[in-house]
Amino acid sequence: MLSKLSKNATRRFVHERIRKKVHGTAERPRLNVYRSVNHIYVQLIDDLDGKTLVSASSAVGKKGQRKGGGNVAAAKEIGKSIAEKAKAKGISKVVFDRGGYLYHGRVKALADAAREAGLQF
Repeated sequence: MLSKLSKNATRRFVHERIRKKVHGTAERPRLNVYRSVNHIYVQLIDDLDGKTLVSASSAVGKKGQRKGGGNVAAAKEIGKSIAEKAKAKGISKVVFDRGGYLYHGRVKALADAAREAGLQF
């Protein structure tokens, strides 16, 4: 069944399967990753209240200051950024939600940078 779906449809199917097991709370929110061709987006979500607590992305900023998010270096920057914002809000432990993507490349770089900056998965 999965072989007949598009790449993004397969990712959504896998993400739904992951979401059945991964839940975020106010004490330990879900670190959700969305990866597009040009940018990478990350949010800390409290699933009990349905609220985004902290977010970061490579698409935010003034036009001249934006970094391309389609590379590993930008993913590392966003990982550091989300960890700093989370620590400012008093969040140190999270549940990682890779969003149906393989734990490789930009997703892995973001997770490693967030861990180095102090977030515990």
